[in-house]
Amino acid sequence: MAVGNDANIMEKEISRERVFNGIILNIDHAVNELPNGKPAKREIAVHVGASAVVPVDEDNNVYMVRQFRCPLETVLLEIPAGKLEYRGADFRDAAIRELEEETGYTAKEWIPLGVFYPACAYSDETIWMYLAKGLELGERNPDEDEFLDVIKIPLEKAVEMVLKNEIVDAKSQTAILKTYLLKN
Repeated sequence: MAVGNDANIMEKEISRERVFNGIILNIDHAVNELPNGKPAKREIAVHVGASAVVPVDEDNNVYMVRQFRCPLETVLLEIPAGKLEYRGADFRDAAIRELEEETGYTAKEWIPLGVFYPACAYSDETIWMYLAKGLELGERNPDEDEFLDVIKIPLEKAVEMVLKNEIVDAKSQTAILKTYLLKN
């Protein structure tokens, strides 16, 4: 469904230069031509992409992880998620990998919940969200620098926690609410 004419608001990239190569992000500086013909400087955080998964069992419980987040210097409650191994990798494969690594669960059914852009004003990061059902517990295999607690929460309680600002991670909020709306 078209909601407007993109032609009168699109920018055209004139130049782009990589100014920083990082561990998780690269930073590019770009110059774009605005619709009025004037140039505008842009700074872009370039990210490989990620997947996130809401694992829901037959009793409507969600399996989440508690983990320390260095930029915020706090522990957050989040759905299992992780970055792609390389740009262009399959998002669903990454979700499957992250669910097993972080929680020990595998799933028989994978339902796409859509794409999420966590910081579209300055980053190209793309996160695909999935609902995982038909869970089977196996062995956890977290990355060597990953220390997580797995927490089981009823889906309705997780929704309440989002609304009470107790789950503050944006991808988790979005995916939990989408899952709840799909199931009801």
